[in-house]
Amino acid sequence: MKVLFLTQYFPPETGAPQNRLHSLANYLSEFGAEVNILTAMPNYPKTEIYEGYKGKWYFKEKDGPITIHRSWIYVSKSKGVISRLLNYFSFVFTSLFIGLIKVEKHDVIICESPPLFLGISALLLKLFKGSKLVFNVSDLWPESAEKLNIINNKFLLGISYRLEALIYKKSNLISGQTQGIISNINQRFPDIPTHLIRNGIDTKQFSKIGNGRAFRLKHHIPENVFIIAYAGIIGHAQGLEIIIEAANQIKSDKNIIFMMVGDGPVKYELIYLAKEKKLTNIIFINSVPRNEMTDVIDACNCYVTPLRKNELFLGAIPSKIFEPLYFSKPVLLGVDGEAKNLFVEEGKCALHFEPENANSLVDKIKQLYQSAELCETLGKNGHQYVAAHFNRRKLAVQFWTRITQL
Repeated sequence: MKVLFLTQYFPPETGAPQNRLHSLANYLSEFGAEVNILTAMPNYPKTEIYEGYKGKWYFKEKDGPITIHRSWIYVSKSKGVISRLLNYFSFVFTSLFIGLIKVEKHDVIICESPPLFLGISALLLKLFKGSKLVFNVSDLWPESAEKLNIINNKFLLGISYRLEALIYKKSNLISGQTQGIISNINQRFPDIPTHLIRNGIDTKQFSKIGNGRAFRLKHHIPENVFIIAYAGIIGHAQGLEIIIEAANQIKSDKNIIFMMVGDGPVKYELIYLAKEKKLTNIIFINSVPRNEMTDVIDACNCYVTPLRKNELFLGAIPSKIFEPLYFSKPVLLGVDGEAKNLFVEEGKCALHFEPENANSLVDKIKQLYQSAELCETLGKNGHQYVAAHFNRRKLAVQFWTRITQL
């Protein structure tokens, strides 16, 4: 079977979809599929084309047995709607062009959304190449854009909702990362077949723990300090202002510091806010390479994973939760709904705090800081729970079985 992944985001970029798709592509190749990737020139999350790819319209490269086709994309530092749409639609057009003239026919196209607009390219490639289409939804769009007030133009939202319905109805299968996403689609489009493929951890890739001591030394963090780490995209949905407020509330305790690792659209706003409050107990570190993430995990005492207080996130599971749990780190989870049910109530490997409530977060931080036994128990439970239920190889086997039946 020939499988084509159509995605705007792919390594060497960092992020949840990039890591998940790279892992899934490699597993499908291992299972016997001939796998190709059709993606953009890498630029995320710094919104600039990576060195080695600048000035190129088309670039072909190999990643082991996988062939990667890259096409030009418009990239801008602007956060405006026009720039964002140009970013999305530039890749829609170039991916369609490259897909038609450079990429041969595949049995199955797996299209990653968001961005939803990439579904236009997927539908046309399906039509002209005679392929089956699996449309993977990792975030309900445009619903999330509307509820987070990222897009509030009624005309654009109306077109987007109609496009969403068209893509879903023309797909052979809709896959999604959470039960909340699948349930939402099933309620609105009950006749469309769906498949739940949760996010998880690639235990083969993360087979050994990192060097946290060296990471602390590199960033001048004393060994006896209790580190609360956030690592991932520093964006709107996470509501990371809560970390700044929590740091402000406990700044008198010099043995507790916050460490924010990553890049994203609101990073410099948070840095400014921390400076404005004269906080010395929060450290900002740029994104680290994938192979150094275990150093970050080993260096910290616990992870914090927040999202904004929005009904949209009742079905969300932050992907950044799996790796620290697998390496026995307790998690402070500021997410209600499905994530709370899984990791707090069922897995008993995280402490829940109310989203966007800094007082609640500080209370849970103090519980962990004051109890090494609680940290150890949550960490042990986390490793066992993630290893049993969120192993990416097991999830890939289930997905492979499903797409071979299309």
